[in-house]
Amino acid sequence: MNVLRTALLALLLGMVVVPAQAADLNCSGPSNVEELRYSWRLRGGIRFLAGFLFPTSGVGNLRTTLPTAKDHFIHSELLITAPNGKQGGFYAYESDIDQQGKTLMTYHGYSWGEKSRHERTVFDYVKGLARIRKQTPAEVENRVKKLPADEQQFRDILTAIYYLRQNAATLRGPMQTTIYSDGKEYPVIFKPSGERKTFVIQAKNITATAFQIVDAPGGKKWPGGVKVWLSDDAKRIPFRIEISQSLASMQLDLQSIESCATVMAAL
Repeated sequence: MNVLRTALLALLLGMVVVPAQAADLNCSGPSNVEELRYSWRLRGGIRFLAGFLFPTSGVGNLRTTLPTAKDHFIHSELLITAPNGKQGGFYAYESDIDQQGKTLMTYHGYSWGEKSRHERTVFDYVKGLARIRKQTPAEVENRVKKLPADEQQFRDILTAIYYLRQNAATLRGPMQTTIYSDGKEYPVIFKPSGERKTFVIQAKNITATAFQIVDAPGGKKWPGGVKVWLSDDAKRIPFRIEISQSLASMQLDLQSIESCATVMAAL
């Protein structure tokens, strides 16, 4: 049971998704907020076993709040819940990002039944430190970690997908970078997969191209894999997110666009 929970948590950590919009899609809402709704489902042989421990499908909400006059960073949060909402269990991810795309804070947490965990990391790039706070029902742990001196940029999954959105038009081949996850740094590769699909939303056909985040050879192995299908228009909407793990995979599909702030213009 604990193995399955751990595997799913590692899987979901990769699943961090990002907001979007297509130029001719209809939506409304605050001018500085972009909000997307997804459905998600587990795939693969573990789906049957997982159903005894936690939901195998549900809903996701991705909200990005752009800077206002008093704020100087972009805040993004992804909430993944059971079909009956947060009371049935949830995974949550948050990031604060400066306007140059640098990760300032990363958070992830979950609650299923009697199990819960919350971990927040704040990056101090001037001192080269990561300040980490981890909380479970049994304990609260605060620690400070020295960051690798040769790394000036740490991306969590949310900020990694932001980068892909920004650079989808010019990312022609593999690019190595660093993913920060669970208090550790992992070398990974961003690359286009060469695949394209057509998705339908609001009775419109939208073509999207797939990009991947995969483990980089020769370093600490990242226990994850992500494929993101970004719309070919200037908004680069993530229409589908596929997250793979050794024991399972998860697929998120965009269902609606609730609010249409232009995130790309802010990055």
